[in-house]
Amino acid sequence: MNKLVSIMIIFILTCFSCEQKVDEKKIEAWKNEINKTELQFSDMAQKEGMNKAFLKFVADDGILLRNDKLIKGKDSIKSYMKNSNSKGLSWKPDFIDVSTSGDLGYTYGKYTYKYKDSLGNDKMSNGIFHTVWKRQPDGTWKFVWD
Repeated sequence: MNKLVSIMIIFILTCFSCEQKVDEKKIEAWKNEINKTELQFSDMAQKEGMNKAFLKFVADDGILLRNDKLIKGKDSIKSYMKNSNSKGLSWKPDFIDVSTSGDLGYTYGKYTYKYKDSLGNDKMSNGIFHTVWKRQPDGTWKFVWD
């Protein structure tokens, strides 16, 4: 019986010692990296157009959800975005989180899209965005879902 108790104690201690501790400083640093990337993405979309921004910040296996349609992969997104030269899209994250391993994160917030309709009238659309970010082998963040 003592042997069984000893084995159980060792098992329990081993389980607790394997628990991964979260380094809050690393988590905050990764959140800041994602926030900086998100703001660079939005800034580029405003200054250089949606096409250039989306192609710069998408991962090779990234996916766009547009009008109930999934556009899968960088090449398909490039084709889909080829005429999206508008500079009227802007956004800012309201929330950012990242995995404890620092390889996946996500953001959400509000966006504003200003554009001209077919008659040349100024229009504006507001909405909510959600982006999933993945750390790339070179350490940069690229979106895999938008």
